[in-house]
Amino acid sequence: MWNSSFGRQVLAACCLAAVLVSCAAPASAQEKPVTVRARIELPAPAKSEKSRSQGIDASEVVVWLMPLDHPAEKNVPADQSAKRLQVVQKNKSFQPHLTVARVGTMVDFPNRDPFFHNVFSLFDGKRFDLGLYEAGATNSVRFDHPGVSFLFCNIHPEMSAVVVAVDTPYYGISDKSGGVTIANVPDGRYELHVWYERSLPEELKRLTRTVHISQDSRDLGAIVVRQDADFSPTHKNKYGQDYPPAPKEGYPRP
Repeated sequence: MWNSSFGRQVLAACCLAAVLVSCAAPASAQEKPVTVRARIELPAPAKSEKSRSQGIDASEVVVWLMPLDHPAEKNVPADQSAKRLQVVQKNKSFQPHLTVARVGTMVDFPNRDPFFHNVFSLFDGKRFDLGLYEAGATNSVRFDHPGVSFLFCNIHPEMSAVVVAVDTPYYGISDKSGGVTIANVPDGRYELHVWYERSLPEELKRLTRTVHISQDSRDLGAIVVRQDADFSPTHKNKYGQDYPPAPKEGYPRP
């Protein structure tokens, strides 16, 4: 026969256990995100001593945090069963222009234009050449080590993109106002890194610093990122040569 007194004791014990389990939930699930504000500083005009930074598009600044208290976290590659990323070739452009991927992530490069494309990267980061492939085809690359890969098409000089591979799960990309949000960062010490396509490597290295994340300190403030006055999106083809001029409209057909 059921003992009502015993039943009440069991019910109370179950409720207590549920409370304890709830209290023991991972702290990262309850933490506020880490925030950063990137501010782009343009070179000063020739007749002015002040650099310009107001009203500038501050998007596509990458910020990532390397764990110092738990360094093993930075060496764990992305789960190979995780969602794959895509950089689409459409309208003679790479979409998106900037992708940040955890080391070990597979990135697909589908061709959604009605003509041939190529994707190559022969600089720092992941080096590869996917050759020519036709409309509707997809090629893929696994970014298996950290670094910045500049991507181009050997047919269309106007096409360029960047894949930044990082060996940490804690990273974010700025929006137009410069806001960066990094979720699920546990308390501790981290090394902060910054990357921006239009900055010089030595300027970006200067921004590297140690930060302390805690429940009372999750806003890292503003980061001033200086833009290189000589930056240009132009580049050579995969043979290190200039691209041939595009054919003129309406040329005689054979």
